[in-house]
Amino acid sequence: MAIKHSSWTWTLLFTTSATLVCCALPILLVSLGMGTVVSSLASSAPWLITLSMYKGWVFAVSGLLIAASAWVVQRAARTCPADPVLRQACETATRWNSRFLWLAAGMWAIGFFYAFILVRIYD
Repeated sequence: MAIKHSSWTWTLLFTTSATLVCCALPILLVSLGMGTVVSSLASSAPWLITLSMYKGWVFAVSGLLIAASAWVVQRAARTCPADPVLRQACETATRWNSRFLWLAAGMWAIGFFYAFILVRIYD
């Protein structure tokens, strides 16, 4: 069964965005002195509190999805068709998937820093 690259890309961006929204964004806002923004955000979206309670699982699952996506996008056995038009489309899709992968990995790293490392520094 073939895996579509676009479905991996959107799943990857969704999960890494969840790590930023649940864990990194509130810590960043509080660090900048915007605690009232965080409290109004928590009152208008109470599911963020539940999500942040399980931030270890959120980061673990999204990290595994990033690793799986990196394998799908960067594996050596992946080839493009011989037809020039299809080859160009395949190479363009591969470039964009690689960019999304790096964007997601960067978002995950920023979220991990704010959620786990910066909290330890401030303690």
